[in-house]
Amino acid sequence: MPLDAEALLRDLAPQLLGVVIRRYRDFAAAEDAVQEALIAAAVQWPREGLPDHPKAWLIQVASRRMTDHIRRESARRLRESAVAIDLLEHESERDDTLILLFMCCHSALTPSSAIALTLRAVGGLTTAEIASAFLVPEATMAQRISRAKSTIKASGVPFSLPTEQERADRLRAVLHVLYLIFNEGYTSSGGPQLQRCELSTEAIRLTRAVHKLLPDDGEVAGLLALMLLTDARRVARTGPRGELIPLTQQDRTLWDQKQIAEGVALLSETLSKGSIGAYQLQAAIAAVHDEAPRAEDTDWPQILALYDLLKRMSDNPMVLLNHAIAVAMVHGPSAGLDLLNTLDADGRLAGHHRLDAVRAHLLELSGNHQAAIEHYRIAAGLTTNIPERDYLLTQAARLREHNNV
Repeated sequence: MPLDAEALLRDLAPQLLGVVIRRYRDFAAAEDAVQEALIAAAVQWPREGLPDHPKAWLIQVASRRMTDHIRRESARRLRESAVAIDLLEHESERDDTLILLFMCCHSALTPSSAIALTLRAVGGLTTAEIASAFLVPEATMAQRISRAKSTIKASGVPFSLPTEQERADRLRAVLHVLYLIFNEGYTSSGGPQLQRCELSTEAIRLTRAVHKLLPDDGEVAGLLALMLLTDARRVARTGPRGELIPLTQQDRTLWDQKQIAEGVALLSETLSKGSIGAYQLQAAIAAVHDEAPRAEDTDWPQILALYDLLKRMSDNPMVLLNHAIAVAMVHGPSAGLDLLNTLDADGRLAGHHRLDAVRAHLLELSGNHQAAIEHYRIAAGLTTNIPERDYLLTQAARLREHNNV
């Protein structure tokens, strides 16, 4: 299938799922119907050509699959399918991804289960990718997603458009989902490419939609600013062969100044409104990095002060890890390494490659090259992202050659 058709199917999949779930109120059956529609498109479109209205085509195929399912299940559900088919033209003009996003953050679910289910349905992430984002084993996450679907079915509460109050109640989970989808796009948890741009782009698009819906919410604006300020560096993060280029070595003339300006403007506006949240603080940290003309000009004391505030709001181990880096840049690598020992005792980052990668970097800065080589190798063995792995192995080889180790 041509790449543009593959991209189109990837973009339409969550929208299609939103339409089908909203009409039929059956998550599991809707997932099956959507998968069958996508498979049919993958087979027929290369042979017969792209239809004039791809989304309407997919909705019609998925609706037929649902009709077959409904006929097997009950005559009552058959009447619902007839109504849905009558509304095909209306449905094909909508973008239901945002609606699906709020729908999946269902009142019958715990926040963690709602987020996991939404990452699967809206973000299209695999169970392994979601497990990586939550720092839990894949089997644990598979059980969590399965239980989430069962809980929704057993609750008897249908998927529906949330009321204004429900939307407010679900907003925190929705923002966390968008944050995780963006992160998976910005640095993939595995595979041959450092980035999955289609995910980060979709996360930005959906966050823009939420911001349009809730223009006065500071954390929505903060999350959008964070994404824009971070994504602005995307082109400079990889070399001609897809290799990882760390922040300190990036060509900053390649950074998207338009995105940076938009992100800074959003952040400035929302910070002036008073209450400050975690996404706004992370955006402020990204802005400090983006506004430094050279890596050596980075205002690390300001970044450290922002992380000091952020870690009071969030017990996220990744925040604590980044705080340790900021401490090292201000007070020296030994101070940062002492904080990593605390994270070792914490245990939540056990087996995560970033802990060993940061330790290797700080050990290198402290002059302990033998230990740095060891931890670069350990980190490389823990990541399944090939450009990250290659970068870490290259760092180890560079130190070994330089020191004749």
